[in-house]
Amino acid sequence: MDSQAGPYLNKNALCSPLGAARLCQMAMGCAVVAMVTHSAGYSGSQGVFCMAAWSFCFAMTVLVFFLDATRLYSYLPLSWDNLTVTCAALGTLLFVTASVVYPLFFVRSECPYAGCEIRDFRIAVTVCSILGTLAYGVEVILCRARPGQIVAGYMATASGLLKVVQCFVACVIFGALANGSQFSRYGATIYCVVVYAFCFALTTLVVITTVCRPTKKVRCLPFDRFVVVCTLLEVLLYLSASVIWPVFCFDSKYGTPWRPSSCPQGKCPWDSKLVVAVFSFLNFGLYTADLVYSQRIRFVSSPANHRV
Repeated sequence: MDSQAGPYLNKNALCSPLGAARLCQMAMGCAVVAMVTHSAGYSGSQGVFCMAAWSFCFAMTVLVFFLDATRLYSYLPLSWDNLTVTCAALGTLLFVTASVVYPLFFVRSECPYAGCEIRDFRIAVTVCSILGTLAYGVEVILCRARPGQIVAGYMATASGLLKVVQCFVACVIFGALANGSQFSRYGATIYCVVVYAFCFALTTLVVITTVCRPTKKVRCLPFDRFVVVCTLLEVLLYLSASVIWPVFCFDSKYGTPWRPSSCPQGKCPWDSKLVVAVFSFLNFGLYTADLVYSQRIRFVSSPANHRV
């Protein structure tokens, strides 16, 4: 079907469950940004992260909605289905993280000296952020492919969605590494950092390749076989890093098994090492689940913009 046929505006962008979810995303994003800017406020690295996450997601959703409503996505050299579900998954992760971080650092049960207005605004921000998380989650559910289904959009499969989560978890690991983790003390921990960076780059490459151009083959391998090979390699690498990192950080021969009492809150290398260890195990589990799910899908190529 010709993408130029029919009306210029896409009524399904508004009059559909998917359109309603995106409208809710924009409404909650706008409300959160407005309330934080008006009275709720933010400060420090935690507040900056939350504000950046909300603003980015709001701008991203507005752009996606506009391109979908005007059908201008048909002029882009992108796989629209893959792009939109990737954006929805990323929005879900950013919103859920901000929904946890903001109340943890900025909401208190007692009223500040200036009155309860600021506290009430911050509670409202948290509620709207949670509702925004649900709206992004609904879009992911609406676009997600079912197990065993032959699909044209790889990112709509469980394996594709896990790729987004893996990249997000890797970013958390990089943030902890940069926060005084002292990873350069041993060659083994430097190896772990190389593993994290390599796996992140490889996973990002798969996502970008899928979004930018539908792929049947990568060199001599079918695309789905190439993804399985990459995922198996990442599972093995993360398994090694998940064993090596705790040994060289928490064994008494190389590090400290328990948190030092003199360590400052928020700037303690031991805390950063613990975060890296926990999220390394988490990403190992995600890559393992990805490898299992990848056996159940059959990916087929589609035109660059599948929806009409």
